[in-house]
Amino acid sequence: MNPADEIVALVDGRNHVIGAATRRTMRAKNLAHRSTYILVFNSQGQLYVQKRTTTKDVFPGYYDPATGGVVLSGESYEQSAVRELAEEMGIRDVPLTRLFDFYFSDPGTRVWGGVFSCTYDGPLTLQAEEVESVSLLSVQEIFQHAQVEPFTPDGLYVVQRYAEGGR
Repeated sequence: MNPADEIVALVDGRNHVIGAATRRTMRAKNLAHRSTYILVFNSQGQLYVQKRTTTKDVFPGYYDPATGGVVLSGESYEQSAVRELAEEMGIRDVPLTRLFDFYFSDPGTRVWGGVFSCTYDGPLTLQAEEVESVSLLSVQEIFQHAQVEPFTPDGLYVVQRYAEGGR
Protein backbone atom coordinates (compact mmCIF):
# COMPACT_ATOMS: atom_id res chain seq x y z
CA MET A 1 0.00 0.00 0.00
CA ASN A 2 1.16 3.51 -0.77
CA PRO A 3 1.89 5.21 2.59
CA ALA A 4 -0.23 8.19 1.51
CA ASP A 5 -3.24 5.85 1.42
CA GLU A 6 -2.80 4.47 4.96
CA ILE A 7 -5.78 5.23 7.20
CA VAL A 8 -4.64 7.15 10.28
CA ALA A 9 -6.42 7.97 13.52
CA LEU A 10 -7.62 11.58 13.87
CA VAL A 11 -7.93 13.15 17.32
CA ASP A 12 -9.36 16.21 19.01
CA GLY A 13 -7.66 18.72 21.33
CA ARG A 14 -7.83 16.25 24.22
CA ASN A 15 -6.31 13.37 22.22
CA HIS A 16 -9.62 11.50 21.87
CA VAL A 17 -10.08 9.64 18.58
CA ILE A 18 -12.73 11.41 16.52
CA GLY A 19 -12.33 9.72 13.16
CA ALA A 20 -9.92 8.55 10.50
CA ALA A 21 -8.55 9.74 7.18
CA THR A 22 -5.85 8.86 4.72
CA ARG A 23 -2.38 10.09 5.54
CA ARG A 24 -2.60 12.22 2.36
CA THR A 25 -5.74 13.98 3.60
CA MET A 26 -4.34 14.37 7.13
CA ARG A 27 -1.21 16.07 5.75
CA ALA A 28 -3.07 18.22 3.20
CA LYS A 29 -5.54 19.54 5.79
CA ASN A 30 -3.07 19.56 8.72
CA LEU A 31 -5.44 17.43 10.82
CA ALA A 32 -4.53 16.50 14.39
CA HIS A 33 -3.36 12.90 14.65
CA ARG A 34 -1.29 10.56 16.79
CA SER A 35 2.31 9.44 16.31
CA THR A 36 4.73 7.27 18.19
CA TYR A 37 8.31 8.21 19.04
CA ILE A 38 10.73 5.51 20.16
CA LEU A 39 14.11 6.53 21.57
CA VAL A 40 16.30 3.55 20.68
CA PHE A 41 19.45 3.48 22.82
CA ASN A 42 22.40 1.13 22.60
CA SER A 43 23.85 -0.27 25.84
CA GLN A 44 26.35 2.63 25.98
CA GLY A 45 23.50 5.18 26.10
CA GLN A 46 23.81 6.46 22.54
CA LEU A 47 20.70 7.03 20.43
CA TYR A 48 20.15 5.60 16.97
CA VAL A 49 19.57 8.67 14.78
CA GLN A 50 17.92 8.13 11.41
CA LYS A 51 18.64 10.09 8.25
CA ARG A 52 15.22 10.26 6.58
CA THR A 53 14.93 9.61 2.86
CA THR A 54 14.25 12.55 0.57
CA THR A 55 10.92 10.95 -0.41
CA LYS A 56 9.36 11.19 3.08
CA ASP A 57 6.08 13.16 3.16
CA VAL A 58 7.23 15.35 6.05
CA PHE A 59 10.77 16.56 6.86
CA PRO A 60 12.40 14.77 3.91
CA GLY A 61 16.16 14.37 4.26
CA TYR A 62 16.15 15.48 7.90
CA TYR A 63 17.79 13.66 10.78
CA ASP A 64 15.42 12.13 13.32
CA PRO A 65 16.49 11.02 16.81
CA ALA A 66 13.29 9.01 17.26
CA THR A 67 12.02 5.98 15.38
CA GLY A 68 8.26 5.93 14.89
CA GLY A 69 5.39 7.24 12.85
CA VAL A 70 1.69 7.86 12.61
CA VAL A 71 -0.75 5.72 14.57
CA LEU A 72 -3.07 3.92 12.18
CA SER A 73 -6.82 3.79 12.66
CA GLY A 74 -7.67 1.12 15.23
CA GLU A 75 -4.13 0.98 16.67
CA SER A 76 -3.01 1.86 20.17
CA TYR A 77 0.18 3.82 20.75
CA GLU A 78 1.83 0.59 21.92
CA GLN A 79 0.79 -1.37 18.82
CA SER A 80 2.01 1.43 16.58
CA ALA A 81 5.37 1.63 18.38
CA VAL A 82 5.98 -2.10 17.98
CA ARG A 83 4.97 -1.98 14.29
CA GLU A 84 7.06 1.11 13.48
CA LEU A 85 10.16 -0.24 15.24
CA ALA A 86 9.95 -3.46 13.21
CA GLU A 87 9.20 -1.67 9.91
CA GLU A 88 11.80 1.10 10.08
CA MET A 89 14.69 -0.60 11.89
CA GLY A 90 13.94 -4.35 11.83
CA ILE A 91 13.89 -4.40 15.64
CA ARG A 92 11.52 -6.97 17.12
CA ASP A 93 10.78 -8.47 20.52
CA VAL A 94 12.41 -5.78 22.64
CA PRO A 95 10.67 -4.42 25.73
CA LEU A 96 9.41 -0.86 25.35
CA THR A 97 9.11 1.58 28.23
CA ARG A 98 6.40 4.25 27.96
CA LEU A 99 7.94 7.59 28.91
CA PHE A 100 5.43 10.40 28.32
CA ASP A 101 2.79 11.86 26.00
CA PHE A 102 2.87 15.35 24.51
CA TYR A 103 1.23 17.69 22.03
CA PHE A 104 3.33 19.33 19.32
CA SER A 105 2.34 21.74 16.59
CA ASP A 106 4.07 23.84 13.99
CA PRO A 107 2.84 25.29 10.69
CA GLY A 108 2.86 21.86 9.04
CA THR A 109 1.73 19.43 11.72
CA ARG A 110 -0.49 18.94 14.75
CA VAL A 111 0.36 15.75 16.58
CA TRP A 112 -0.23 13.97 19.88
CA GLY A 113 2.87 11.91 20.54
CA GLY A 114 3.39 8.83 22.66
CA VAL A 115 7.06 8.43 23.60
CA PHE A 116 8.75 5.11 24.35
CA SER A 117 12.33 3.96 24.86
CA CYS A 118 14.22 0.72 24.48
CA THR A 119 17.78 -0.59 24.49
CA TYR A 120 19.05 -2.52 21.50
CA ASP A 121 22.50 -3.66 20.35
CA GLY A 122 21.64 -6.08 17.56
CA PRO A 123 21.64 -5.84 13.78
CA LEU A 124 19.41 -3.37 11.94
CA THR A 125 17.33 -3.86 8.82
CA LEU A 126 16.49 -0.37 7.57
CA GLN A 127 13.29 0.34 5.65
CA ALA A 128 14.74 1.62 2.36
CA GLU A 129 11.67 3.76 1.57
CA GLU A 130 11.97 5.73 4.82
CA VAL A 131 15.46 5.43 6.33
CA GLU A 132 18.56 6.36 4.34
CA SER A 133 21.06 5.62 7.12
CA VAL A 134 21.50 5.43 10.89
CA SER A 135 24.22 6.77 13.17
CA LEU A 136 24.80 6.56 16.92
CA LEU A 137 24.98 9.85 18.84
CA SER A 138 24.83 10.86 22.48
CA VAL A 139 22.06 13.24 23.52
CA GLN A 140 24.61 16.06 23.74
CA GLU A 141 25.95 15.25 20.25
CA ILE A 142 22.40 15.39 18.88
CA PHE A 143 22.00 18.95 20.18
CA GLN A 144 25.40 19.89 18.72
CA HIS A 145 24.59 18.41 15.29
CA ALA A 146 21.19 20.12 15.31
CA GLN A 147 22.98 23.47 15.25
CA VAL A 148 24.30 22.76 11.74
CA GLU A 149 22.13 19.93 10.32
CA PRO A 150 18.35 19.76 9.79
CA PHE A 151 16.64 17.70 12.52
CA THR A 152 12.93 16.99 12.84
CA PRO A 153 11.55 19.59 15.27
CA ASP A 154 9.23 17.13 17.01
CA GLY A 155 12.08 14.62 17.39
CA LEU A 156 14.30 17.30 18.94
CA TYR A 157 11.45 18.25 21.26
CA VAL A 158 11.21 14.62 22.42
CA VAL A 159 14.97 14.40 23.10
CA GLN A 160 14.95 17.76 24.90
CA ARG A 161 12.09 16.67 27.12
CA TYR A 162 13.81 13.31 27.78
CA ALA A 163 17.03 15.16 28.70
CA GLU A 164 15.07 17.31 31.16
CA GLY A 165 13.76 14.29 33.02
CA GLY A 166 11.46 12.58 30.56
CA ARG A 167 8.05 13.51 31.92
